[in-house]
Amino acid sequence: MLLAACQALLLINNVIFISLNGLAGFMLATNKALATLPVTGYVIGGALWAVPASFFMKRYGRRAGFSFGSLMGIVGAGICATAVYTHSFELLCAGTLVTGAYSAFAIQYRFAAADMATPDFRAKAISLVLAGGIVGGIIGPESSKLTKDLFAVPFLGSYLSLMFAGLLSMVVIQFLRIPDLKVEAAAAPRRPLREIVRQPAFMVAVLAAALGYGVMNLLMTATPLAMGHEQHSYAAAAFVIEWHVIGMYAPGFFSGHLIRRFGVLRIMAAGVALNFLCVGIALSGHEVMHFWWALFLLGVGWNFLYVGGTTLLTETYRPEERAKVQGINDACVFATMAVSSFSSGLLLHADGWTMLNRISLVPLALLLAALLWMARVKKAKAAALTA
Repeated sequence: MLLAACQALLLINNVIFISLNGLAGFMLATNKALATLPVTGYVIGGALWAVPASFFMKRYGRRAGFSFGSLMGIVGAGICATAVYTHSFELLCAGTLVTGAYSAFAIQYRFAAADMATPDFRAKAISLVLAGGIVGGIIGPESSKLTKDLFAVPFLGSYLSLMFAGLLSMVVIQFLRIPDLKVEAAAAPRRPLREIVRQPAFMVAVLAAALGYGVMNLLMTATPLAMGHEQHSYAAAAFVIEWHVIGMYAPGFFSGHLIRRFGVLRIMAAGVALNFLCVGIALSGHEVMHFWWALFLLGVGWNFLYVGGTTLLTETYRPEERAKVQGINDACVFATMAVSSFSSGLLLHADGWTMLNRISLVPLALLLAALLWMARVKKAKAAALTA
């Protein structure tokens, strides 16, 4: 429950950043093609901290790591508020870079739940913690609409509100009582990293999390700008983002159950199918409801891929390998997000919303191929065991 509450507060931060950073960047940037650079700064900050965050928590504990991450969120939001007040695009990028550290630590809420859960409950634990994000998905866009023009300087109130959210997160974290996990089989020889990453399950798990997040981030980051180009209001864009985030996290109440019943690969394949459907709707028109349906389905597809990928990843490492494997996975996710968020603004500015959606079909096709390959590998292993 506490981890789900922390996830909700994280999503308030993430959603407001998603809704505002591209628009704030567009307001401050001299070169409008760089409007999504502040979003890129956020994910680059996460990528830089992903592996250090894992090892920090391995040494000092989850609660200390999550507390430090929240502190960085407060500091980063303060820098962003200063940036819009002083009309500095460079300072805005710096602020989002700092706030990325908050995301790097907080993204491991799901791993904290997985580490404490029994193997049978692990998928449900991951999905239920992520389900907490639905609260942030609702509060974030609504609060951004209320605080966007609270002061004479646009967006200043929204960034100041994030400082309060970060402070509240730090308070909630102090109630966490996560036991120190005993490293079982500590005397066992540690596997070299190359042996771990060569596992088919590891490759597919990381690919699902990274490409699923990358495609989602590519389209989500561009949505407020694309809707503005179509003369839709900020309130309409916030509405679409709100339902997108609901689509991302509401399935957490049942995606873990679906994985247990139908298998992780089938649910991940369903996630890919929903992504394809999202692109099809996005290409069919530019009304608010086209954006709404596309982004909602994109969110549900992301959930199936992310929960499935995380569940699959937990099967690839031993307890003593937890920190490095989780850190590498999240670093890959953030690196892919950095590329997609930076590319989003450039591609939208150069080729428009339609081309952006067509390009997203390439990583989706790659991910589908990886899932089919993994299914063949599992089938061959099962046949060998029964032979």
